[in-house]
Amino acid sequence: MTNTSYFKHESGVILMEERSDDVPLQPPAPTTIGISYNLKKGVSSDIPDIEAEYDNIDTVYAIRDALEAVGFKTLLLEADETLPEKLKNSRVDMVFNIAEGSYGRGREAQVPALLNFFGIPFTGSDETTLCLALDKALTKRLLAAYRVRTPKYRVLDGHSAAGADGLRFPVIIKPNTEGSSKGISDISIAEDKKQFKALVSRTAELYRGTVLAEEYIGGREFTVGLLGNGFDVRVFAPMEIIFKRDTQKNYRVYDYGVKQDYKNYIDYRCPAELTQAAEREMKQTALRIFNALGCRDCARVDFRMADDGLIYFIEINPLPGLAPGYSDYPMLAEFSGISYGELIVGILRAAAIRCGLALRPEAEA
Repeated sequence: MTNTSYFKHESGVILMEERSDDVPLQPPAPTTIGISYNLKKGVSSDIPDIEAEYDNIDTVYAIRDALEAVGFKTLLLEADETLPEKLKNSRVDMVFNIAEGSYGRGREAQVPALLNFFGIPFTGSDETTLCLALDKALTKRLLAAYRVRTPKYRVLDGHSAAGADGLRFPVIIKPNTEGSSKGISDISIAEDKKQFKALVSRTAELYRGTVLAEEYIGGREFTVGLLGNGFDVRVFAPMEIIFKRDTQKNYRVYDYGVKQDYKNYIDYRCPAELTQAAEREMKQTALRIFNALGCRDCARVDFRMADDGLIYFIEINPLPGLAPGYSDYPMLAEFSGISYGELIVGILRAAAIRCGLALRPEAEA
């Protein structure tokens, strides 16, 4: 006869244990969590923000400390060319994935695909969702079937002279398959066809990929965080990104430079000053997008609210930044009463429940 015992660690992680009545209970080994990541290396490049998506080692240490604080063992796994060998030789029970990948349109899928290949469960969305979400235009096309409102856009290469046809100026130009505001420079708004052509050509050449051109939506900017899966998804209250002043001529763009110098450009307000109807629409739309794309465990969705009150989806990040004191996603959680450590353990717990895993901190061993 087999019995199942259930425990609950103070972190909220559900622990399970099966044993036969005829076999003495043995102290189980604590769970080991690998942390996969890509680090900034200070690479010199003609692309000024080439490492924008990568993390500082301080972020990796913060995640490690949060997991070890509740009793998990951890193993740092930098996602370089040695990662396959490290995964083969190390015994990790689960991987906490923040790796952005190396090169190409599908780079965010590289580590999740590798983990699936080795049969190692991991936090966050899988390779299919990450590939889809990184392609901004492809995401917008899919979400059109779900009646999600987005700015009017075009996908272009550097030779698309007529690409502005049908778009209303001003138009914002950005790489189609980059994240962390990469490629959104301090000059990214085109007010006429001449500027449009120059910006599209420059962006395509510099970032070696397709370019997204979409009508600029003035008004207010918001971001919404999600944590969990299925019926247990928690949608955080929208946080407003409040511009202290214009960032590009008469426009306000949450670009890479602004994020680097956010204290001089930005204030954050959460809960935002919204009507109940507007907040409800934003949160429901974020959840609909999360589910439509097959996101898992955590994500962040960005919106613009035009002066007429219409809400537009801008993009989603199913691999949100987790830099403490800097990234929007931990900021959203903190405004909702969730500390950084609780957020990290919450992401791990969501993944464990989704995978049906029993995670055992050392204190329970």
